[in-house]
Amino acid sequence: MKFKMAEIFCGPGGLALGALKASRLISGAEIVPVWANDIDQFTCDTYAKNIHHGDSTKVYCCPVQELDFKQLPDFDGLSFGFPCNDFSQVGEKKGTDGKFGPLYSYGVQAIEAKDPSWFVAENVSGLQSANDGKAFQTILKELSESGTHGYSLNVHMYKFEEYGVPQKRHRFIIVGIRNDLDIVFRVPKPTTSNPASYKTAKQAIEQPPITDSFTHHEFTRQSPTVVERLKYIPPGKNAWCDEIPEELRLNVKGARLSQIYRRLHPDQPSYTVTGSGGGGTHGYHWSEPRALTNRERARIQTFPDDFHFAGSKEQVRKQIGMAVPSDGAAIIFEALLKSFLNIEYEYVEPKYSLEDLNALIELARADNALLKAS
Repeated sequence: MKFKMAEIFCGPGGLALGALKASRLISGAEIVPVWANDIDQFTCDTYAKNIHHGDSTKVYCCPVQELDFKQLPDFDGLSFGFPCNDFSQVGEKKGTDGKFGPLYSYGVQAIEAKDPSWFVAENVSGLQSANDGKAFQTILKELSESGTHGYSLNVHMYKFEEYGVPQKRHRFIIVGIRNDLDIVFRVPKPTTSNPASYKTAKQAIEQPPITDSFTHHEFTRQSPTVVERLKYIPPGKNAWCDEIPEELRLNVKGARLSQIYRRLHPDQPSYTVTGSGGGGTHGYHWSEPRALTNRERARIQTFPDDFHFAGSKEQVRKQIGMAVPSDGAAIIFEALLKSFLNIEYEYVEPKYSLEDLNALIELARADNALLKAS
């Protein structure tokens, strides 16, 4: 059983890596990436190099709006981590009213064009509350009704630290299975339910050690003030801790973001790695007074050490921060393949039951009917 997978908003390849890893683990089924799309040239170069062995013809580097899905190669599965800017908990949470919120609809268009057997969509936890929850309802409705037969949805917020990822990264994953296939996907049971057994930031970064021969291990130049400030910040704490002398404290009024100059705790998973932000947002070592290197960030995102990113140091940081942890993605794709092969596996109930999903979809239908009536 072979599934050809297409991907839009592909990023550097975290989902694709997970699909390839799951294919190696499961006998009798595999997922083969056939083409992908992203708007950023460096991201596309990274994806082509690592997923398609350097074949850039399989990565369409352009705005998703320019794609004609009917003219692109066929696919059996679709993955898309649609841009999360307007659904993030940090920011205005404009949802589908923002610039990036409506981009999920291109996933719907791709599904309409090819009627794949399944799709996997990823977004941030803030997705459920944007537009007072209406954005979430609309997205669920349109995904469930897309294609010729419609899709049964499994919607869950995965806490990736529970699946062996050394990072507290919480993301909504929507898995859709085409209704006529009569296949049920279930949320795979966490591999690590005990917080005491979570993979830690120190384990990720130091086992095995990263040497100077590794790519993307350049250190960021820190100002003397930043170095001194970091020396006073204990592991796990940030720029607002009481240990910092008055002369080294930040002169900031209003919101105090928790990740500003926050150091990792060596005995806990990392906090969420981000791909953007200025001074104080780069992630900081627990004992050395410095920002993390991109290779250390890549380790936390479970990219293999031979994975090479294209672009400058900041462009690489952006790619790493926007990716789905490949080891977490592998768990989901492994469960997907087992579902199609009718192989039993341990599972847990999703965050949203079938009854919950149906109720949310009906609310979206009612809102849509009101709009048409007005």
